[in-house]
Amino acid sequence: MTRYIFIAGGVMSGIGKGVSTASIGAILSSSGFRVSCVKIDPYLNVDAGTMNPVEHGEVFVTDDGLECDQDIGNYERFLDQNLYRANYMTSGQVYQTVIDRERALEYEGKCVETVPHIPEEIIGRLERVALRTKADFVLIEIGGTVGEYQNLIFFEAARMMHLSLPSRVLFVLVSYLPVPEMLGEMKTKPTQHAVRQLNASGIQPDIIIARSTVPLDLPRKRKIAIFCNIREADVISAPDIKSIYEVPVNFEKEKISARIFEKFGIRAQKPDLANWVRLARRISTLKKSVSIGIIGKYFATGRFTLSDSYISVIEAIKHAAWSLGVRPDIRWLDAEHFETDKRALRELNAHDGIIVPGGFGGRGIEGKIRAIRFARENSIPFFGLCYGMQLATIEFARTVAGLKNACTTEVDPKTAHPVIATMEEQEKNIAAGKFGGSMRLGAQPCQLRKGTASQRAYGENTITERHRHRYEFNNRFREELERAGLVIAGVNPERNLVEIVELKKHPFFVGTQFHPELKSRPFRPHPLFHAFLRAARKRAESK
Repeated sequence: MTRYIFIAGGVMSGIGKGVSTASIGAILSSSGFRVSCVKIDPYLNVDAGTMNPVEHGEVFVTDDGLECDQDIGNYERFLDQNLYRANYMTSGQVYQTVIDRERALEYEGKCVETVPHIPEEIIGRLERVALRTKADFVLIEIGGTVGEYQNLIFFEAARMMHLSLPSRVLFVLVSYLPVPEMLGEMKTKPTQHAVRQLNASGIQPDIIIARSTVPLDLPRKRKIAIFCNIREADVISAPDIKSIYEVPVNFEKEKISARIFEKFGIRAQKPDLANWVRLARRISTLKKSVSIGIIGKYFATGRFTLSDSYISVIEAIKHAAWSLGVRPDIRWLDAEHFETDKRALRELNAHDGIIVPGGFGGRGIEGKIRAIRFARENSIPFFGLCYGMQLATIEFARTVAGLKNACTTEVDPKTAHPVIATMEEQEKNIAAGKFGGSMRLGAQPCQLRKGTASQRAYGENTITERHRHRYEFNNRFREELERAGLVIAGVNPERNLVEIVELKKHPFFVGTQFHPELKSRPFRPHPLFHAFLRAARKRAESK
């Protein structure tokens, strides 16, 4: 008797469908229900791995190695559970499966058509999620905005599912109510049009989550109720807030769980959101701050900053900082700026910690390497993630070990000192032009060296972390770099791959080949981020 809740967006993108889905999931989970979430992306890409992070945002990686949308990360953080391949689908995946089935004669000679065969494949995938997870509720976020051509087939699947299971399917519309500055009045008309677009797909929303800069007043709720054919109580006010972790508390203040339970005819215990209330209170009362600089290249889009490219890194910083009683002041530092203006490196002294996150390609890497050297030589806590670890290795090889012009073969295939090189199995993929879904992906074990900063942070000897890379630390240079003082703190026990590098006699200098940010949770900060923020807090206090 799994219930299905479809969450769609109206008016414009970026209004918080993912956080709304995750928050509803957290509320239902706190009432004792088993909850699973599914993200649907209308792209023809088979997965998110080949998408530009500036255009699409961060690529999140699951334990089983799926490259997917960043909203899967939100679901994992809010539900405090791991999700898998079945929890994500794209138009590309669905169409590819239907075509493969047709080629295998699985449709027994029928004419295979967009309707009903594509919606049936979508519905089958959702039902398999319910079966595998034994979920009481499956929440399905439909990407894009109501009225777009690309996601129509998913709304058709939702309509068909509601037709066959009317008592077990619910629709939530997350819409936007602008308050034009020159008018000073909240306008409901865009939401009315969004509901009519949804009606044109054969779907009537049961609940409307009304996003705006300020809370909805009663006249606006009444207007939405009248023109959108729902009750006033089914309009949930969702004003802008400082932290996304306040959303479950705010939704429940509007009695969203009662609305859901009533519509499904369920008697359930009241949600226990005490931990979310405490977290929201803690975040709002923090006074002391630490300044964290993130040196990247995927956040500039015209004159705007797209922080979604590094959303898991940002959230992991927050989780660790809040647990230590400080507020993170995150600053965006353009790697290319350090290439064109060497004097700009002195700006790094203003920060309590420096992070170089993951990435690809040669643009901006010399700026990152200069920044890493500055952090190393000036005792600024440094944390390198994936490419950040590789660049820290290159900087150490060049400056300390004396390997002139050491580099990664990703940038300089002819370098005399390829301290970072293509993984053996990846050379075949590159030669064959196989780039999608072909990197070293997902959870891999790592054996920690006793007595290292990383081992002390984890408090364990063996850990499992998620990867997404095609290049690795070149073991040909391992002994030479270790003799120069580089500490190999973590190694994959199955393939002897270097996973963590460190430096001694430094407040915190750690680089990881994996992506620890992907496993951080608001109530369980990642151990390495916690250790990094602790070092940053100490630096802030010493100023």
